[in-house]
Amino acid sequence: MELTQVTPAIWQLAFPVGHVHFVRLPDGFGLVDTAMPGSAPAILDALARLGGRAQDLRQIVLTHSHIDHMGSAADLVEATGARVLAGAVDAPFIRGTAPEPQPVHTAPERALHEQIVAGFSEAYGQPLKHVAVDVELYDGGSIEGWGEPVQVLHVPGHTPGSIALHLPSSGVLFPGDIVATAQGRAILGPFNVDRQQAIASFRRLASLEVEALCVPHGEPVLKGASEVLRAATPEKDWV
Repeated sequence: MELTQVTPAIWQLAFPVGHVHFVRLPDGFGLVDTAMPGSAPAILDALARLGGRAQDLRQIVLTHSHIDHMGSAADLVEATGARVLAGAVDAPFIRGTAPEPQPVHTAPERALHEQIVAGFSEAYGQPLKHVAVDVELYDGGSIEGWGEPVQVLHVPGHTPGSIALHLPSSGVLFPGDIVATAQGRAILGPFNVDRQQAIASFRRLASLEVEALCVPHGEPVLKGASEVLRAATPEKDWV
């Protein structure tokens, strides 16, 4: 799996579905999302390439509850002892104590979803394991231990409890699935439980001052991310 350096302290590990991001912390590493079930060996291999050991993974931040984001969290916790952080509203879905709301697809989204699910069945045979959430995150909160301020934003619409992480000092944004990229553009992520709410969350993220955009789907934006976000037209995507 390819590692792309986004900043001196952040790397994207690209997967066919659901990229993950490593963050170098003062005392180890953090991970944003965990890809599909069965991805833990590739993630641990990438951690080793970055000079880390399994026990150096301190935190796993899940931007939301979908299988391509929380899919390998339980295996990684077992292998590393890392703590899991997630949005408070999505925490019951991640723990498996409440059923996850289903997205409302537009016609183009339905066709894409059928294509992706067919690929899932061929490439991923492992079942989803739920995992304990150690820290519930709320809008306006922060994450400790990153060596710089990390602002938590509740950005509902893709799931009820989706979160984004904004690092204002280094100008980095982890938007979760509210934002994807395609052909150099920022677009609304598909498969939302509430499309209008997702568009509002996209617009909130586009109001931030951001240099680098770390998306789970698509290529990262390494510079000028604010301009890319503000040029987007999420209202016209997936219709």
